[in-house]
Amino acid sequence: MSAWMQKQQARTIKPAADKPSEVVTQYRISLYKEPPSGEVCIEEFERFAIDRLRVLKGIEDAKTKGFKGDQFHGLVVQLAEKHLKCLTAEETRWKDAVSHFVLRLAYCRTEELRRWFLQQECELFRSRFKNEMPTSQVDFMKRHNFAYEALAGEEYEALRPDLVKVQESIGSTAFATEIKQSASRDAFFKVPFEQVPDLVASRRVLLRGGWAFVSRQQVASLVVGHFRAGLSHSLAITARRWAATIADEEAERLTPIVLSLSERYLGPDYGDGERRSPQDVVTAAQVPFLAKQSFPLCMQNMYSRLHADAHLKHWGRMQLGLFLKGIGLPLEEALKFWRAEFAPKTTGEKFDKEYAYNVRHNYAKEGKRTDYTPYSCLKIISTPVPKGDAFGCPYVTLSPAELAEQLQALRLPSETVRDAVAKSKGKHYQLACMAVFEGQHTCICDSGINHPNQYYDESRKVLLEQQDAAATVTVPEQKTPSVGTAKAADVSRSLQHTPAADAHAAVTGADA
Repeated sequence: MSAWMQKQQARTIKPAADKPSEVVTQYRISLYKEPPSGEVCIEEFERFAIDRLRVLKGIEDAKTKGFKGDQFHGLVVQLAEKHLKCLTAEETRWKDAVSHFVLRLAYCRTEELRRWFLQQECELFRSRFKNEMPTSQVDFMKRHNFAYEALAGEEYEALRPDLVKVQESIGSTAFATEIKQSASRDAFFKVPFEQVPDLVASRRVLLRGGWAFVSRQQVASLVVGHFRAGLSHSLAITARRWAATIADEEAERLTPIVLSLSERYLGPDYGDGERRSPQDVVTAAQVPFLAKQSFPLCMQNMYSRLHADAHLKHWGRMQLGLFLKGIGLPLEEALKFWRAEFAPKTTGEKFDKEYAYNVRHNYAKEGKRTDYTPYSCLKIISTPVPKGDAFGCPYVTLSPAELAEQLQALRLPSETVRDAVAKSKGKHYQLACMAVFEGQHTCICDSGINHPNQYYDESRKVLLEQQDAAATVTVPEQKTPSVGTAKAADVSRSLQHTPAADAHAAVTGADA
């Protein structure tokens, strides 16, 4: 066999033939009690994990955007189909099992990571379970020895009127109608009432003789309870094993990948600022105006501190500098920008000696010539910020009063200010940033905000669309410009960030 063929076989991911796993080879949903047996190459190890991470982060995004009920569960199933499905059912289940256990390693290390992973995996499991046919749900529960007996026969017929009343009382009218019209098999399960205290307390189940009769629409909660308990226990064990042996044994191979997964940003890297089209290239003279119009609050704050103090500490320069690189500021313009901002307190000679190297380093022109990419929201939010420093996420670092004051200075509607501050208090920092974006641009941001450079790009796109829409307004000819004409002129003028216009605006304080 040729070396090329051997390499291709080595890269093929297959379950071990001598040790079949029910997780991999037979069933669509799993409790992940045992890891799959087989071999996986490093590239697939990481790719499988990233694909599953896309599903889990999509679940988190859907929850924060308010998706609920069938709409939410349908979206979760679609995410799993998109990112975890392979050519065959066996390969799909293999990928599902491998990706779960890889992320279990990545998210076992801290209480916060474990909590996040547990929440998203439970939602994924719940949606998959609810997507199964009733007979498959029953088979799953029997296979795992869950003490749930399907209600059937004479007992079901005797209780059917009361079951209908309960379903009608909790608003499940469609299901109640289904029960009335047909003797639906496996529609309810007999469960010891002490296993469903939440359903009993909220009077959402029928109780008879120590049994709770749980509908198939509610049984997912019972099964998810088992899944949650098992996964929580397994995460604790994995955390101990990781700290005791795995991290050191795999220090040269798997550990770097595992450690990076929990901080992985999955969107565009925005590191190709210098490769933007010529009309999108930004100059140093345009930065002040663009900062006011399209920078997210984190970058506005750092630019304001830089301009006021004629200096910015190292991590602030990294965060702002890479952001500017991402929006299209070339290296030469970046050197002009930083030299001009430092000029009040730093001579040109001192700047070239102490700071120019770092600017060139960000553009892969010095040192190891690593092409650094702008920081994502996740990285900025998770980076500790010393008191008094300007970098970081303002929705994290500022007090509610300070944040409200800054947002009011942006002349945002009071409702937007309250909404953003409330989301910040609730630790929904990216949702707070999205609320500010929507308030500033008077539009809906369906994509959410996951990156400062995404904020900038979306801002430029919205403003351009508003300019185009205003330009299409037709008005009757008259000597005095109409409201539509004035609006078109104002919006058009707001997007003209030529160096001369921006320099004039910066000096005069006039609107660009």
